[in-house]
Amino acid sequence: MLASVAVGLPLAVASWDVQAGVAPWAVASAVLELAYIVLLAAAYRRADVSVIYPIARGAAPVLVLAAAIVTGVATGPLQLAGVLLVTGGIGIVSRSGDRAGRRDVLLALTVAASIAGYTLVDKHGLRYASPVPYLELVMVWPALAYAGWVASRDGTAALRAAAGRSAVVAGVGMFAAYALVLAALQRAPAASVSAVRESSIVVAPLLAAALAWRRPDPRTVLGAAVVAGGVALVALA
Repeated sequence: MLASVAVGLPLAVASWDVQAGVAPWAVASAVLELAYIVLLAAAYRRADVSVIYPIARGAAPVLVLAAAIVTGVATGPLQLAGVLLVTGGIGIVSRSGDRAGRRDVLLALTVAASIAGYTLVDKHGLRYASPVPYLELVMVWPALAYAGWVASRDGTAALRAAAGRSAVVAGVGMFAAYALVLAALQRAPAASVSAVRESSIVVAPLLAAALAWRRPDPRTVLGAAVVAGGVALVALA
């Protein structure tokens, strides 16, 4: 996260376009981003990424769509079918050979709730700022807060040990990916953007297995594919 903020700072300064009305939305998004990072780290400590990732990412578009329904946005049969597929896929993943316990699934769903929350907040916040400066404003506070928490818990040596090439690559990827998401949120409904964003669900279990040099559990792959199909239906609708 610190690497992400460092990479984004010169870009944010160069494209600065921020109105005062952005403040409450940026604060709310920063709180949800911090919750997301804390919950995601806790989830990855408990269970395999091939289990947590499809559930957390697959459920997020469903929650965004549910919020749209509650607020009176029209919902079609394709969207509802997509929701059912995502729910079924999550059920398959949670019963895979990677052994996701009930607490693991619940933790992954809280991650999904934080993703859905900051997606909906950011949709409103972008009315008052362009994507890159907005992202910098949102990310700087959770990055500092989380780094401070890690340092107080594990010591500054833990931060220095983490400050390697992987952290920089992840930070660059994080900033670039969500800057593109924010740009999309300016142009399309939140439910559709959230759904398209999670098309990576089907890739994650395969990549996780490849990096660990093991064959992925067939039910995990099947569940991820079902979730991706449901996400695609929501996006197409």
